[in-house]
Amino acid sequence: MNTVQPGKVTYISLSADDPTMNAAFDRGIAEVRGQLGKTWPLHINGRPQSTAATFDSFSPGDTRVLVARVASATATDVANAVAVARGAFATWTQTPWQERAKILGKAAGLIRARRFELAAWMIFEMGKNRVEALGEIEETADLIDYYNQQMRANDGYVRAMDRLAPTDNNTSVMRPYGVWAVIAPWNFPYALLAAPAAAALLTGNTVVMKPSSETPLSAVLMAQIFADAGLPPGTVNCLTGSGRVVGDGLARHPDVDGVTFTGSLDVGFKQIFRQFSTNFPKPCIVEMGGKNPAIVMDSADLDQAAAGVYRSAFGMNGHKCSACSRLYVHEAVADDLLARLGRKVADTRIGDPLLKETFVGPVATRAGYEDFQRFVGLAGDTVRIGGRALADGAFAHGYFVQPTVLVGLPRDHQLMRDELFVPILAVQTVKNLDEALREANDTPFGLTAGMFSGKQTEIDTFLERIEAGVVYVNRAAGATTGAWPGVQPFGGWKGSGSTGKNIGGLYTLPCYMREQSRTVCE
Repeated sequence: MNTVQPGKVTYISLSADDPTMNAAFDRGIAEVRGQLGKTWPLHINGRPQSTAATFDSFSPGDTRVLVARVASATATDVANAVAVARGAFATWTQTPWQERAKILGKAAGLIRARRFELAAWMIFEMGKNRVEALGEIEETADLIDYYNQQMRANDGYVRAMDRLAPTDNNTSVMRPYGVWAVIAPWNFPYALLAAPAAAALLTGNTVVMKPSSETPLSAVLMAQIFADAGLPPGTVNCLTGSGRVVGDGLARHPDVDGVTFTGSLDVGFKQIFRQFSTNFPKPCIVEMGGKNPAIVMDSADLDQAAAGVYRSAFGMNGHKCSACSRLYVHEAVADDLLARLGRKVADTRIGDPLLKETFVGPVATRAGYEDFQRFVGLAGDTVRIGGRALADGAFAHGYFVQPTVLVGLPRDHQLMRDELFVPILAVQTVKNLDEALREANDTPFGLTAGMFSGKQTEIDTFLERIEAGVVYVNRAAGATTGAWPGVQPFGGWKGSGSTGKNIGGLYTLPCYMREQSRTVCE
């Protein structure tokens, strides 16, 4: 059993107070500042490739800052990247898995060696604070290492089977599919790009990566790292550009054999999942949204509950598919818990995400900033805490908002049902656990859920009846957030996921392979 080493920054780390870490972070920020505004190419067949068209990426913390100018791939580029990946597959799939694991292990090491630079790029590009950014880089490397461990633990997924006759030699062998597309979101631009790419590569597939246009540099930098680690040309390719051209192009391409998509339910299911397998079934791993509930009972430690709900609702500005969006609190302790949450929100340090003191930086996108204001308008007089967009002084050039708590919305209200992806928490009071569980499960999503209780019978009932792929009990470090590779496998039920197998867990790698039964007679 592995234990995350002391001192490592993870999603349960509380602050960036370590002087050595911050000195290294400052150097990484300075290094990145010197490259702001640079033009970045595609990566196809192991080589950089420029394009006639580019698009600009600006910092949400200061929209005057041009982070990067990035190549915009065409349909021809999509076709070329898939063809190159197809050509590389024959050799890569014959490479022993031990050699593939060695190369990917080197990539994990390079990610760690560049962690402060990569984290700094992420802060400029999408506004995470230092702890969240560095935590994601560490998670990315740990995911790759964990998949290597699983490959070794399962002997490359080759298993001897029973015999029907003395001369039979029967074997179950897990084999790769071919070309795998990885379409990543902007909220975890490294972990949800590099980790599925690594899983596909480790199991013998070749890969075409498509990052979000909000955070395109993640894929460009990861393509460089994979190449530096020794991946042969064509095994991993990077296409930046629009979802309409690149994402849809990959999902519709007949020579793409598998796809991993992380994003919204509307795109993941209605577009990617439905359009990918047109002629015959093909593997489509879609990880989609969440409308994640936390339940606080009258037996709970309210300090613990307030800490866990606060971190999960407002950490990273609610930009997590696992963010706590709904809170069902026993009516006997509701006022007390809301008062504790209010004090935490009042003490929140909102500001420049480059500064070590900042807990909440900007909303990552202009669309999210506008959504926040629209949602607050829909909430009306149910806004109990926060509710303002911040546009004066130091906030004048970024997408800054207050953490917001709504109390007493109608239970069928849009804000109680839709994934919001901004720092808004909707609170309802309940009379008992049955009511809380009924309301918590009344959603098309089933990603994460949390509970705070001092009674074992309540905890057992929650664990048995909650409909979610990742659940936490009495977790002050995060009521619904903070999963880590090999510790809390991460994935959703119902409309939150397609495979029933979680990321960073025991059953991830088989999703990227198919079984072949072999009988060889003597």
